[in-house]
Amino acid sequence: MGRLSNDEVHAAGLSDWRILASTLHATFETGDFRTGADFVAGLTELAERADHHPEVRLSYPRVSVQLSSHDIGGLSERDVNLAREISALAADRGISGAPAELALLELALDTADPAGVGAFWSAVLTGTPDNVDGDDVIDPRERVPLLWLQRTDPHAAPRQRFHLDLWLGREQVEDRIVAALAAGGTVVDDSPETFTVLADPEGNKVCLCVAEGR
Repeated sequence: MGRLSNDEVHAAGLSDWRILASTLHATFETGDFRTGADFVAGLTELAERADHHPEVRLSYPRVSVQLSSHDIGGLSERDVNLAREISALAADRGISGAPAELALLELALDTADPAGVGAFWSAVLTGTPDNVDGDDVIDPRERVPLLWLQRTDPHAAPRQRFHLDLWLGREQVEDRIVAALAAGGTVVDDSPETFTVLADPEGNKVCLCVAEGR
């Protein structure tokens, strides 16, 4: 099964879901723990029939779901199909999706040598040097955020090496920018289609990222 582009997934019209850092995310407001548990049980049946198993987090009062195809390192038609079935299950049970609540924090490290530093950061963050996937350090137990090893030209300190990438649905970005500016921040770069760089009053940067167009 082939890997879909972000734009192809977006065109599927999955209104409950957003792509955050190459993974489909959704949050469903179940209202109470028992309703959430019942919803997870129904979701489990869908996943077993599809032989495709999402990451699911049950809490009070919501259920959070992540979908990706690990064998191809991205999103596929099976992710889109299962996402659509999960949304239909939620709608049948009167459970609403909450896409405006979705966000994913990623750390980004500027480095001219991702291969050279990746094993170190994997060992520090996850306990083993084996959790490097391309330019990403991924904790399979999700204890720490994703670390992206952003390729850059060699440079000396004190150029900022670490920054935060915050993945959001596109409809959330403008409100976040307005709030950040009101809190003393500045816009460093808003020319790209897929991200906006903000800085705090001391110049520390964060990128607000969206998947569409990547």
